[in-house]
Amino acid sequence: MNLSNPFAIEVDDLVKTYGEVKAVRGVSFSVARGEAFGFLGPNGAGKSTTINMLCTLARPTSGSARVSGFDIADERDDVRRHIGLVFQDQTLDLYLTAEQNLRMHAELYGIDAGVVPARMRQMLEMVDLWDRRDQPVLTYSGGMRRRLEIARGLMHSPRVLFLDEPTVGLDPQTRSSIWEYIRALQRAEGTTIFMTTHYMDEAEFCDRIAIMDRGEIVALDTPAALKASVGADRLDDVFMHYTGAAIRDAESSSATDLNRVLTRALRGVGR
Repeated sequence: MNLSNPFAIEVDDLVKTYGEVKAVRGVSFSVARGEAFGFLGPNGAGKSTTINMLCTLARPTSGSARVSGFDIADERDDVRRHIGLVFQDQTLDLYLTAEQNLRMHAELYGIDAGVVPARMRQMLEMVDLWDRRDQPVLTYSGGMRRRLEIARGLMHSPRVLFLDEPTVGLDPQTRSSIWEYIRALQRAEGTTIFMTTHYMDEAEFCDRIAIMDRGEIVALDTPAALKASVGADRLDDVFMHYTGAAIRDAESSSATDLNRVLTRALRGVGR
């Protein structure tokens, strides 16, 4: 891997067809290392198919992509080792402690046992859960569980962290707190964030946003530039302008499919 490469994700003319249906139509974009990148799109836009390919779960019909410098078709295991996944649906074992959940994750990813204790403490302290490490996750609040999911996703030091609706179902105050942790972790770890959300106030946290519709990227820029491009004050209006759909309806209808994609990616890491 070329560490001098400024891009964490490079997508070049990526195409995916299913029979006569062209789900992804020559998509090209790049994500800089350390960038927070929002990926939005209505149901059927090809967003989940694109992420499916980036997570190595589907081979492109044509075109190419590299994640952390590794080819998604020819270096699948390397890609999987260098990505982290935080799901919309909770995937923690509620009857295990936070420490046990992280140890299980470390074993899944083949992390050297000698470095696990220090890494685990670092992650739990960063999300303010070290003092609760010996308590069953069942006793945690929703916000605490989400913070633990984020710590687990970063346990193996991924270069790219995929976040699928990271704060869904949480109250506004907890959502804001979670984002403070995500941004702090991003700065500390230098991790690239690739996220989906239907909360447009959260999309404002992204350095850039791509909007996908009908298999193509229809807009890609900073939140401020996207709003300026259509003379809007809100990203909701930008999304409606480019897709003709309301972001909340569009995102919620495709969330389950995306969660299945990410779950399969995690289970396939050790294969």
